[in-house]
Amino acid sequence: MATVGIKDIAALAKVSPATVSRVLSSPELVSKKTLNKVKKIVDEMGYRPNRIGASLRTRKSGNIVAIIPDITNPVNAGIIRAIEQGAQSAGYSILLGDTQGLIERERHYADLVSSGQADGILLFGSRMPFKIDPNLPLLEQIPPMVNANESMNNDEIVQVAVDNVAAASAAVNYLISQGHQRIAAITGPIDVPSSNERLEGYILALQNAGIEVDSNLQIRGDYTVVSGVSSAEQLLLLRQRPTAIFCFNDEMAIGVMKLLKKQGFMIPEDISVMGFDDIHYAEFVTPALTTVHQPLKEIGTTCINLLLEQLRGNKVKPGKQFLPFELKVRASTGPAPRP
Repeated sequence: MATVGIKDIAALAKVSPATVSRVLSSPELVSKKTLNKVKKIVDEMGYRPNRIGASLRTRKSGNIVAIIPDITNPVNAGIIRAIEQGAQSAGYSILLGDTQGLIERERHYADLVSSGQADGILLFGSRMPFKIDPNLPLLEQIPPMVNANESMNNDEIVQVAVDNVAAASAAVNYLISQGHQRIAAITGPIDVPSSNERLEGYILALQNAGIEVDSNLQIRGDYTVVSGVSSAEQLLLLRQRPTAIFCFNDEMAIGVMKLLKKQGFMIPEDISVMGFDDIHYAEFVTPALTTVHQPLKEIGTTCINLLLEQLRGNKVKPGKQFLPFELKVRASTGPAPRP
């Protein structure tokens, strides 16, 4: 079979070759009717664009690199799915860079842009993966980039997330409304900004309610199920145990519930458990987990759209863009037990 080209597709669709090119590279610029007509013929003819040739002509790779500390994290997975859908519809591919939290790997994947193998970056961590000269404007030293669901101490970078301070405060306020006074917090790692923001919200809610902030009720976790188990063990050793435990992610909350049930505690009759994220499994554990819902699909869609705008040469408002969170009240929380 002879090789099918853009001109052949254009002739069959009765449009110009330029229109076919726009369908393949910038479908958002084409009417829905034309888009569907051209795509149907592309599929029927089995046409595949020559990405290498296109990149040589346009100086674009057609790739976006996502720099991710932990690709197995279910929160990241939910965001990545939406990002890939948005990227593919715009003619881009996503290169996933699992850094395992190592700065060397972050810089390796960031270098894919400077070497021409990627056009922009979606950064899931809080560290800048480039060596920055403080004497030069930041935006002149970095490629198009969006920070996805993690805080950076830089208002020049486009960032998309929920308001962690407000979300954590809302979670603790709910527990307080249920009569809880001794509310423990199992945090994330000390070097993760979003964890520190959630801790700020936790403390703020207690202070606003006139409840003493007890450092013995704050346990440092690492966002794994195992750390939820070990943190719960520490809390159960306290002379005055908490009546509620607020975990800064759902995986730790699941670990807490596993340990509590193993030790014979009833949830929520003896101890209430609150999570954060609303991962897929949260509503299917027993009891179903009360948690803070993060709109993962919307976060991913917003991130990729903001990056695509930059790649098209359009200016995007820098700084944090907060998306709405929601408190999902389920069976793992209830009124505080009577003394």
